[in-house]
Amino acid sequence: MIELLVFDVDGTLSDGKVYYSQSGEEIKGFHIRDGLAIYVWNHLLGRKSAIITGRESSIVRKRAEELGIEHIFMGVRDKKEALYNLLKDLQLQAKQVACIGDDLNDLGMFVLCPYAYMPKNGDKALKKYAYKVLKTRGGNGAVREMIEDVLKLNGDKKLEKYFL
Repeated sequence: MIELLVFDVDGTLSDGKVYYSQSGEEIKGFHIRDGLAIYVWNHLLGRKSAIITGRESSIVRKRAEELGIEHIFMGVRDKKEALYNLLKDLQLQAKQVACIGDDLNDLGMFVLCPYAYMPKNGDKALKKYAYKVLKTRGGNGAVREMIEDVLKLNGDKKLEKYFL
């Protein structure tokens, strides 16, 4: 059973574009459907989730706190090592983890994680390491699609069942 979801940010939770305001403040957009699926995973199912990203961002920290993502690793150069250490800390095996990433810096996570998902517009080099290439582009509900697939793998109900 999958117990932990691990998210890259740019290109998965967001569309991969970085915007700056006139004053230099970073701006990102997050899909609300991804957020609802993460909320269900964390709060209604009581499971764990993490962010492992190569960039530092106060916006990412704020979004993670809103959704109840407990484990946040930013500025990470070696995502495989970060994931390995998280699994050790949480006393989980790799087969209990699903991750999502879209670019070459996510390759380490893909090698370690047997349930590695990539958005439709992810880098082609990741494809041979991916458990599944999603139908949805990053930042447009790809994480929601991933979570719905993980729920099926776990034998859980569909998301809409949690709202009826």
